[in-house]
Amino acid sequence: MTRARTAILISGRGSNMAALVEAAKDPGFPAEIAGVFSNNPDAAGLVFAADAGIPTAALSHKFYAGKPAFEAAMNEVLDGWRPDIIALAGFMRLLSAEFCTRWAGRLINIHPSLLPLHKGLHTHEQALADGVAEHGCTVHFVTPGMDEGPVIAQARVPVLPGDTADSLATRVLVAEHRLYPDALARLARGEVVF
Repeated sequence: MTRARTAILISGRGSNMAALVEAAKDPGFPAEIAGVFSNNPDAAGLVFAADAGIPTAALSHKFYAGKPAFEAAMNEVLDGWRPDIIALAGFMRLLSAEFCTRWAGRLINIHPSLLPLHKGLHTHEQALADGVAEHGCTVHFVTPGMDEGPVIAQARVPVLPGDTADSLATRVLVAEHRLYPDALARLARGEVVF
């Protein structure tokens, strides 16, 4: 079985990255982790990835004249890993239309809401403010519009009486850690296409 080479982009602790790394330890999983990249050299997830024997790279976007220069440098790193798929896992940078187009159909993200509801940041607060009965997470293809790409998979989480943004976020994160490896596997097996 040829496994889909997957690069993961993170900015922080990388808990979704860790879920993908753990899933890929199974030789029957259809994707392997080729590398982990961060725009934050202090991201805790880089240590986890390195400890798991995965190549890592970090380039701070702050040291580049602008987004085109930063993304060119990031593409150089990614090209070295030859990814079939790029998975965003808490990568806190908006990507340019050029980057999204270059990797179209191979660039995925996990977002903590049931898209198209609650795009952007502070999704748990948005869900509570809207009084919805259920919340959740979405894995989607990345396109130039923020959180607008085609949905690959979703997981639903009930909103409970007395929920706070933190308690809701905790339950959604558990769902994310199950959903993202499943969605990556489906993409790697060719069961979903852009």
